[in-house]
Amino acid sequence: MNNQSTHSYRKIAIAACFGTFLEWYDFLTFATLAVVFAPLFFPSTDPNTALLASLATFGVGMVVRPLGAAIFGSLGDRIGRKPVFMVTIVLMGIATVSVGFLPTYAQVGIWAPILLVSLRLLQGLSAGGEIGGSAVYLTEHAGNEYRGFKTSFLQLMGPLGILFSTLQIALLRNFLSPEEFLTWGWRVPFWISIVLLLIAFKARMALEETPVFLELSKANQKSDNPVINNFRDPLIRKRMFLLFFCISSGGAILFFCVQVYTAIFLKTSVKLPSEIVDWLSVWAIICLLPLTVLSGWLSDKVGRKPIVVGGLILGSLITTPAFNTFQSLGNQFLQQGSLLSLLLIGGLFSCLSFALALVVGPQTALLAELFPAKSRNSAATLPHNLAAGWIGGLLPLIVTWINQYWGTDTAGLWYPTIFLACAAVAAFIYLPETKKVNLNI
Repeated sequence: MNNQSTHSYRKIAIAACFGTFLEWYDFLTFATLAVVFAPLFFPSTDPNTALLASLATFGVGMVVRPLGAAIFGSLGDRIGRKPVFMVTIVLMGIATVSVGFLPTYAQVGIWAPILLVSLRLLQGLSAGGEIGGSAVYLTEHAGNEYRGFKTSFLQLMGPLGILFSTLQIALLRNFLSPEEFLTWGWRVPFWISIVLLLIAFKARMALEETPVFLELSKANQKSDNPVINNFRDPLIRKRMFLLFFCISSGGAILFFCVQVYTAIFLKTSVKLPSEIVDWLSVWAIICLLPLTVLSGWLSDKVGRKPIVVGGLILGSLITTPAFNTFQSLGNQFLQQGSLLSLLLIGGLFSCLSFALALVVGPQTALLAELFPAKSRNSAATLPHNLAAGWIGGLLPLIVTWINQYWGTDTAGLWYPTIFLACAAVAAFIYLPETKKVNLNI
């Protein structure tokens, strides 16, 4: 790739990644504040019931992601990748800003949770079109060399979105009293998204359509019914299942275990102070960033398959033991004030982040490489969002419910452990190696 094309790709990557960063920031700020939302929008005499309701509302946004993927993924194959990006970014921005102005249950009663759930549905539809479609867009611009490395940066947007949100919340908690934070401080991250939306919209206006789609248009090879045609083709259907079960579900489970559920677990089960948990989450994200890029680079050297399978195996082996150890170390800190306990929790956080990085580092490239050009957007976005929405997005709710059913704090973690082990076996046997695939075919 010459200097001019490298500069052009860098501009495209920055614009695409910033928009995806905003999508993740908007979408996951809700998860970061799930514990805060519970008493504000779902008041109950039982704190566990309120937390479950809050997590269920977060899960609703994830559940409708496949519907957004089907709608916007199909449009991406029919009218182009760029127009879809413009629509999804506006939808997400409007929904997120609106959350910041919602009245609470104490102010309007039952209408508060109804409005909150409605905005989560709109966020989910938008995320379904964005997340997955952006991977296809960036990979088609990346060319056929070093795709794993060049596209791995897109996977940083989710952690960076959480990092930006978490840092804001940590600073707000530091400068505001608990009463001020519950009254209006929690709204600030949602208000800030209007500024990010304007920046992202301007950046996306400068995006170019992908060369692969332009070639399809020129050759008149676009599919009229891409979603239906994908399910009729046995090879595409098989690869959609592999993407769903192995790559996207595995990545989603690890992502929500590491980036979402761990913080909830440390705050509610271990009962560590929120400020400490927020900074531990920041540390985990900082570790994840270089590990993700390294994993993408390694996938260019040794192949996508061994890196992804390695991450699934590592995740299945350490998830449950890690959370049991979190509980033990957290209790030591609360009883003895041991700084070493916090350092060890941070080290475990890093190990979980490494497993996540191995799966998601090559993921952007894999999403595009598994499918032919004319059906790539719809074939990649639907299973990817189905996995993220139904498997990953519901994970905090399912794990919390299993824990409450069995009366322990870690019983529910056998669900992600078993899932990751099964995904590793399936990927080892059936997942093809794709690092040398020509994306124009």
